[in-house]
Amino acid sequence: MKILDRYITKKLLTTFLFVVFIIVAIIVVIDITEKIDDFNKPEVPMDRIWQYYADFIPWIANLISPITVFIATVFVTANMASHTEIVSILASGISFKRMLYPYFLTALIIAIISFYFNGWVIPDANKSRRSFEIEFIEGKYYFSKTDFHVQASPTEYLYLERFDNNRNIGHKFTLERIVQDTLREKLSANQIEWNDSTKKWKLKRWQRRVILPKGELVTYGAVMDSSLVIIPKDFQSQHRLWETLTLPELDEKINEISSRGLEGAKVYKVEKYFRYTMPFTVFVLVFIGVIVSSRKSRGGTGLQIAVGFIISFIFIIFVITSRGFAEGGIIPPIIAVWIPNVVFSVVGMFMYKYVPR
Repeated sequence: MKILDRYITKKLLTTFLFVVFIIVAIIVVIDITEKIDDFNKPEVPMDRIWQYYADFIPWIANLISPITVFIATVFVTANMASHTEIVSILASGISFKRMLYPYFLTALIIAIISFYFNGWVIPDANKSRRSFEIEFIEGKYYFSKTDFHVQASPTEYLYLERFDNNRNIGHKFTLERIVQDTLREKLSANQIEWNDSTKKWKLKRWQRRVILPKGELVTYGAVMDSSLVIIPKDFQSQHRLWETLTLPELDEKINEISSRGLEGAKVYKVEKYFRYTMPFTVFVLVFIGVIVSSRKSRGGTGLQIAVGFIISFIFIIFVITSRGFAEGGIIPPIIAVWIPNVVFSVVGMFMYKYVPR
C-alpha cells in the first residue's frame, strides 16, 4: 500500500467514524426525548435502559452506515479537491481509476464489518432491544385477529375462531385432515389452553370424527392433551420481528411461514435480500461520492456536501419505495431490493464518463 492509499484510507475511515458518531448522538438524544416519560416510570429499571441503548446504538450505526460512508466520502474528497490535492494526484501521473483504489478498499472494510454485524450481531442485540420496547414502551400486546387458519401439514388444516394471547387460551378449535379433497378426520374442541409444564395444549370438551369407508367413528371427552403445530409464541407481537432474526433464522422463518401456508413471508424475504445488498450499496455510494466531490467547486465544499445530502435523500426514498413495493407484492423482493443499487450504478457510470480525469 502506497503513502497515498494510506492517507486516503485513514482520512476516510476517521471521517466515517466521526460522521457515524455525530448522527448516532443526535438520534439518541431525540430518542431519549421521545421516551423520557416512559423511562421515568418507577417500574423501568435503570440498568435495562442502559442495556437498551447498548443495543440501540449499534443497530442505528449499522443501519445508517451506507449513507454515512457516502457523506464521509463526499466530505473527504471535496476537502481534498478544495486544497488542490486531487489535481496534484492526477498531475503526478496517477489515473483517476488508480485513485479510486483506497476508496474501494475502505468500502470493502466497512462492507464486510457491516455485513457480519447486520447478519448475526445486530439481530441478537435487537432481541433484547425489542423485548424492552414491548415491555416498557409499547405496552401489552393483544392478539386481535379472528378466524385464524394454519396449514399444519400438506393434509392437515388448523382453525381457531379467536385467541387470548395473555391467557394462552383459544376458542372454537378444529383440526381437519383432508386427503384428495376428501375430509378424513376432524378434531374439534370448544377451548384449547397451553400447559407450560408439559409444553402441550389441553383440549377441553373435544370431539373427534374419523371418516371410515362405511360410516364414521365419533369419540369425545372432557379434556385431552395434544401437541399441535402452533405455540403461544405464534400469537405474540410480530411487529418488526425480522430485525431480531439472524440470517439463518430468517431462512428458517421464511421456510416455516411457507410450509404452514401463512402470509407475511415477503417482509422476511425483503429483509434477507436487503442485508445481502447492503455491501454492494456501500461500493455504489462511495463511487458516486468520489465523482460528485472530486471537482474543485467555486461554491466551496459546502455546495458539494449539500449535493451529497440531496443524493442521500433521493437514495433513501428509492430504498423505502422499493421495499414498500416488495412488501405489498407489487415487485418480487429479490428484484425490489436491487432497484436502488442498479439505478444508482447506472447514474454513477454516466457521471463517471464526464468526470475530469
